[in-house]
Amino acid sequence: METKGTRELHPAGVMADIEKDLRYISGIIKQKGREILSQYTITPPQFIALQWLFEVGDMTIGELSNKMYLACSTTTDLVDRMEKNELVMRVKDENDRRVVRIHLLQEGERIIEDVIKKRQHYLQEVLMDSTEEEVRSLSNHLRKLHNEMKSE
Repeated sequence: METKGTRELHPAGVMADIEKDLRYISGIIKQKGREILSQYTITPPQFIALQWLFEVGDMTIGELSNKMYLACSTTTDLVDRMEKNELVMRVKDENDRRVVRIHLLQEGERIIEDVIKKRQHYLQEVLMDSTEEEVRSLSNHLRKLHNEMKSE
């Protein structure tokens, strides 16, 4: 095993397996999420936008565009459709009336909460044969991986 400073690097084969498993898991979760979303009147990009607003709070079109890696014009069209369906509304910033923020409405919040509950239920079913200790360990390892990736 090679070393980098005082830290040991893990074997390349193990990293390849982890990357492959995470990619496959991500794909399965995305597909299951789309199946769940088909029961609602929103598109996957609209769901992602609603989720950002749910987690972060009110944002400008520019901020939301950056989070979603979309052009501002694309995000504007997305917000227009969500506003028409009464999922979000544009509100003027109290501190700067030139700034317009996108605000999540009750129906948008309800959809997000419903979909997330259904996703969690799906995950619970998948992990039904795992012990509580295994599930806690998985949760801790995923949180650690996420935190390491965020700090990069």
